[in-house]
Amino acid sequence: MKLQFLGGAGQVTGSQYYVEADGVRLLVDCGMHQERAHLDRNWAKSPLDLRNLDAVLLTHAHVDHCGLAPKLVSEGYRGPIYATSASVDLAAVVLRDAAEIQAEDAAFKMKRHRKEGRDVPPVKPLYTQSDVERTLRLLRPASYDRAVNINGHVQVRFHDAGHILGSAMIELRLNGNGEPRRIVFTGDLGQLDRPIVRNPAIVTEADYIVMESTYGDRHHENHGTIELQLEEVVVETVGRGGKIIVPIFAIERAQELIYYFSRLLEAKRIPETSIYLDSPMAADVNDIFGRHRECFDAEAQEMVAEHGSLLKFRSLHVLRTQRDSMRINDLKGPAVVMATSGMCTAGRIKHHLAHHIGDPANTILFVGYQAEGTLGRQILDGNQEVRIHGITRQVRAEVRQIQGISGHADHDGLMKWLGYVQRPPRRLFITHGEPQASLALAEDVRRQMNWNVTVPEYRDTVQID
Repeated sequence: MKLQFLGGAGQVTGSQYYVEADGVRLLVDCGMHQERAHLDRNWAKSPLDLRNLDAVLLTHAHVDHCGLAPKLVSEGYRGPIYATSASVDLAAVVLRDAAEIQAEDAAFKMKRHRKEGRDVPPVKPLYTQSDVERTLRLLRPASYDRAVNINGHVQVRFHDAGHILGSAMIELRLNGNGEPRRIVFTGDLGQLDRPIVRNPAIVTEADYIVMESTYGDRHHENHGTIELQLEEVVVETVGRGGKIIVPIFAIERAQELIYYFSRLLEAKRIPETSIYLDSPMAADVNDIFGRHRECFDAEAQEMVAEHGSLLKFRSLHVLRTQRDSMRINDLKGPAVVMATSGMCTAGRIKHHLAHHIGDPANTILFVGYQAEGTLGRQILDGNQEVRIHGITRQVRAEVRQIQGISGHADHDGLMKWLGYVQRPPRRLFITHGEPQASLALAEDVRRQMNWNVTVPEYRDTVQID
């Protein structure tokens, strides 16, 4: 059996793992690289023989786990792409949005190059909407905890990862040297007791585990409840007449924030303020949430039964068109503006930052992880100047971060999940984290559990039995 790490190794994005075993060739995730230092990997041709690849398995629909699927299709892949039913619906939104953003960014860059008088070749997007539509025809929905047979020898099971709607851990059951083997890919593991989604499933048996380590060296700080932190930011910023600019991930983070704002407004803990969800993608995701209530936890199920919806309230304005998005920048007075992308790497949030980051009355509020090298990380790290759309801009707005709202388990959460495994696996592979996070988690597992742990590097290949 062969396992190759084609992404998500030594970095937080770009998850992609190749498995060759029992006569089957599988790819687990095919995520887009988002760190500035690794963007060139998105453009590199796949090293795999894609026409002989049997299946692609997606843990969930975040772009760093599914965003390169259309590129694989453009390079020749024609097999099935399996994911949970909710992930299939979400992936359609994510991939169409990714293609649109790439087309818009390519056009914007060409416009800037012409304005600057630069004689350069045309800027082309990574893939097109046509590639996306061909990809969507390959998607196959799977149910949680039910076996999907790949070739009569290999079975795949999806278990709830508690990260976002439809997220899953992927369990492969196959033969290694004539003996049954289980390989578990955690995908992104969620925290316990998050709103809306269920807790991560427990896995008690595995021969090999490929585990994420986004927060492998950190603990989620408890600076009061999330609602209290959000209340403080809104009250303070509105009090000085400013706007709150929130980079969001369109899946889960946007819905969680809507959930929290709704509760705060209902309890009259924050002033009545216009709240703008400036993301056609997030708007579509809201609709998908309404169609997949089977993924909700018990509390969310009860709220839907009582109120009819989790994601609607009077002062929430959902924007779809570019014209509506641009009008926000001309509004006077306080407001909350939530826009994608969550790490400020592309999309409408960059335009809002360009207009508002230089005003000390405003607040830039981060509610999710900011990968190393991204614009969001530069702002969060306290850079006094950042480049947005090719222009250097002064950071004068207040920069805040909500603690505890991450969709990822922290160090203790990851260790707790591993603790449910009843016997040590043959090997644990620590992936999907910045190097210091992965190495720190690996060392703690070795020291506390005495397991065989490996932290692979990009494109490493290992033989497993």
